[in-house]
Amino acid sequence: MQYRTFDSLDWKPSALGFGAMRLPVINDDRGNIEEPEAIRMMRCAVDHGVNYIDTAYPYHEGTSEIVVGKALQDGYRQKVRLATKLPCWLIKTREDFDRYFNEQLERLHTDYIDFYLLHALREKTWSTMNELNVFDWAEQKISGGYIKYLGFSFHDTYEMFKKIVDGYDKWTFCQIQYNYMDEDYQAGTKGLKYAASKGLAVVIMEPIRGGQLAYPPQSIQELWDTAPKKRTPAAWALQWVWNHPEVSLVLSGMSTMEQVKENVATANVSGPNTLTADELALIAQVRDKYQELCPIPCTSCEYCVPCPNNVRIPFIFEIYNSAIMYNKPKTARSSYWRLKEEERADQCVQCGDCEEKCPQSIEIMKWLEKAHEFLSKEE
Repeated sequence: MQYRTFDSLDWKPSALGFGAMRLPVINDDRGNIEEPEAIRMMRCAVDHGVNYIDTAYPYHEGTSEIVVGKALQDGYRQKVRLATKLPCWLIKTREDFDRYFNEQLERLHTDYIDFYLLHALREKTWSTMNELNVFDWAEQKISGGYIKYLGFSFHDTYEMFKKIVDGYDKWTFCQIQYNYMDEDYQAGTKGLKYAASKGLAVVIMEPIRGGQLAYPPQSIQELWDTAPKKRTPAAWALQWVWNHPEVSLVLSGMSTMEQVKENVATANVSGPNTLTADELALIAQVRDKYQELCPIPCTSCEYCVPCPNNVRIPFIFEIYNSAIMYNKPKTARSSYWRLKEEERADQCVQCGDCEEKCPQSIEIMKWLEKAHEFLSKEE
């Protein structure tokens, strides 16, 4: 395993961190994690040098922290730094800080959190956190040994990112979405460099864009095939992120043991500034081609669900994007009609709840209308 630096800490993070947002599940039920396999995967990653595991209160409908806690029994807790997150959008009073934090400690079977993040900060939640003086609470927890280091994850504009970085002088780290398709999205490259210039460690999420970059259409694969050095599409995406010296570690939400083994092997040959000029040019070509093909920039993070009206938003977007990118409308329409009637896009009542929560700022209601029009056509 390759190891990098994490701000000024006397600790080296593994290049690859295990993100526990996409663990294997039973019967496509996000809340029903296949526990034995998920535990086996996490422990395999740790046995091969991964020393950072990231989870959060809402992942897998609240069950991710529980399974991570089980995986870290039998001495594994001592082998890793554990990260989880305060669900800022659920915080209404100062009492909620302790209520959620204590529940997380219980779920994770631990008495402290190494890296605690204010989850998915954006303008609204940043304002709420300041109004309730979250930093006074967090510093008390740090003084008591319950939290080692404080950071935040982020989904908003670069201007808001800069405001948050500058809004508290004791941040240790931040977590941003970053991949070769998102150089200028949200914090982007400017945010990565700004945070690093301020002494923050930078953790990367969505390096493979929710898996979208792992299984490309034929036109994209043909571009990858031109490279003299052969890599899988997922490995290309990861190496692009690791190529940036400002990156402290890269999280991957792995769903299978095969992905764990592939990503560990890829991390073993990673490093800053290791891609050649020709390789970077090839990645730029791939980026341009994807931008031509993909209509909805959804990463299936599932922040938009549950929908109050039970619409299966991420799934609908996934099959719509696949239909367009892979030119397979028949397959997509078949998948769409297998949905329950109450889960389809035409059941959207335009409440806007999903758009407020979407980290990608997608016009979800508009795209649901368009997706239904396309996917409900008869063959």
